[in-house]
Amino acid sequence: MEPLLDVRNLVTRFRTENGIVHAVNGISYRLDPGESLAIVGESGSGKSVGVLSIMGLIPSPPGWIETGEVWFKGRDLLKLSAEELRRVRGKEIAMVFQDPMTSLNPVLTIGLQLTEAITEHQGVGRREAWERAGDLLDLVGIPNPRERLRDYPHQLSGGQRQRVGIAMALSCDPSLLIADEPTTALDVTIQAQIIELIAELQQRLGMAIIWITHDLGVVAGLVERVAVMYGGAIVEMSPVHELYHTPAHPYTLGLLESIPTIATTRERLIPIQGTPPDLLQEPSSCSFAPRCRFASEQCWQEVPPLEEIRDAHLTACWNWQEVTSDLTPSVSVTREEARSDREAEAQETLLEVRGLKTYFPVKRGIIQRTVGFVRAVDGLDFDIYRGETLGLVGESGCGKSTTGQSILQLISPTEGQVVLNGRELTELDRQGLRAARRDMQMIFQDPYASLNPRMTAGNIIVEALQIHGIGTPQSRYERVLELLDLVGLDRAFVNRYPHEFSGGQRQRIGIARALATSPSFIVADEPISALDVSIQAQIVNLLQDLKNELGLTYLFIAHDLSMVRYLSDRMAVMYLGRIVELGDKDEVFDTPLHPYTIALLSAIPIPDPDEESGRERIVLEGDVPNPANPPSGCRFHPRCAHAQAICQESEPEFRELAGRFVACHFAEDFLPPDQEM
Repeated sequence: MEPLLDVRNLVTRFRTENGIVHAVNGISYRLDPGESLAIVGESGSGKSVGVLSIMGLIPSPPGWIETGEVWFKGRDLLKLSAEELRRVRGKEIAMVFQDPMTSLNPVLTIGLQLTEAITEHQGVGRREAWERAGDLLDLVGIPNPRERLRDYPHQLSGGQRQRVGIAMALSCDPSLLIADEPTTALDVTIQAQIIELIAELQQRLGMAIIWITHDLGVVAGLVERVAVMYGGAIVEMSPVHELYHTPAHPYTLGLLESIPTIATTRERLIPIQGTPPDLLQEPSSCSFAPRCRFASEQCWQEVPPLEEIRDAHLTACWNWQEVTSDLTPSVSVTREEARSDREAEAQETLLEVRGLKTYFPVKRGIIQRTVGFVRAVDGLDFDIYRGETLGLVGESGCGKSTTGQSILQLISPTEGQVVLNGRELTELDRQGLRAARRDMQMIFQDPYASLNPRMTAGNIIVEALQIHGIGTPQSRYERVLELLDLVGLDRAFVNRYPHEFSGGQRQRIGIARALATSPSFIVADEPISALDVSIQAQIVNLLQDLKNELGLTYLFIAHDLSMVRYLSDRMAVMYLGRIVELGDKDEVFDTPLHPYTIALLSAIPIPDPDEESGRERIVLEGDVPNPANPPSGCRFHPRCAHAQAICQESEPEFRELAGRFVACHFAEDFLPPDQEM
């Protein structure tokens, strides 16, 4: 079969103040009509630059394609004129970008943006293009599609904006769709919606697809082949089942090992040590050698070629036989052993939350009259025990981050009590609250936005000691160095600025800052969501080590349920300002009693093609309702497949059932037979 796309020895460079960045170093692959290929790797590995080169979207200057050929339907795209390439781009090759908000024009309506490509490439009139745009929104599952054509991007949710991006890409029936991290910024439930949608559209329309992702779990059940990129080059390419079960490159093995599994509770995740290579240096040896446990002398002297080791399985590794013979599973303990260890520990309450509510006024009119309230947190009751980690999960807009900030009094609660170490935080004045904050700290989601770009790492960490008057200038400096050691950073980094660090290193600085005052309680608000999976494993291991070494207690807020299962002891599921299920994390994972929990768990990507393709996924329709106008009765009933009349009329009680707490009228229906009441 003649390939739809044939990329040959593609090399892309960028000129910077520091030198030439060797972003893509001679990648080659083929894609057949209707086939799906995933390109995976850490940030900076060259995934996106590679597909942008194919699309002719490399900015020149500073970038340029040095060598290579990109054959598409019998034409070399690199030899086409700008006008010829523009006719291919959007019509025959389309792209779905990572961030739907930045890829849509904020000052144009959805309809205008959709019809632009249709009128340009298909030569139809405005009325026909408008009808086609409505059909496209209907195709990608946006309710009331004709009405939404007049909306602006900010009026749509994140999942809906991504669906609009997909509709734009499909507007001219392309033969090839490139999806560049299309689900990275989305919740697990919205991610499941988008994945199911793209997979369904591929089957219906017969498109070929290139998936770009850093998470091997996302594409396990979606693609036929996987190409793994590192340091600007493809280091392994294989049919999907063979790559997941018998990887032949140490980098692929490292990516798979760094993903937490929901089947067992590992003693530790296995991160890839070190950082990606400096692409300012043209590789003269294996670029993965500094991070590789299989590296030999030859790896430091020669660049390994990408060679076929089995049918359609290629790898660029001198020692691939050792890799394939070292596929032993990581050390783990069973869920039952982990649970018995936790139950044996004394449960002393550190934090008590009672009736916590945080409302934000909705103001309108010239005089800004209050016309309602956003019920971000609407009546929470829970405890956190000393030395444990409570995982708090739910979709964006459920109130997780507001809960964490309300507990720490970064946002003043509207109502309720928060007691930490026997001290009622909501009754403290400003001076008392400042003193209390020595014992409670926060790790923020974005490690770059939460660090002052004008302060060195040392000054960022020491600031908390200065504010609370802890120690002398000399003892503070020594404490900063101790903290750098504690979080695994070189002491020489003390005078570096945030922009000089990688994302994982910046998050370590944020953790060091949180530990400066020796707190007993830390709120970790999505601390790993902005990081690659291998860096996530490093940070999660660090948090676990610090908890064991320092006796810390965490409220761990996340949307990655696999990481929550690995790190937490108990788990709280939050929906629209309220907790709907709370209990031992293994019991919640094994036998969820609330339909929302069941849907969240079914949406978790599984890094195994066999398991992923064989399971039934529950895809929630729609988005979280507006917290300013929550539904009557059970707040989940508009999206619940099990809802009955009572769910619309009566709010379920948050009650104890089978050793945990749940808010569902029909929770007993989800109990396994041996636990039925």
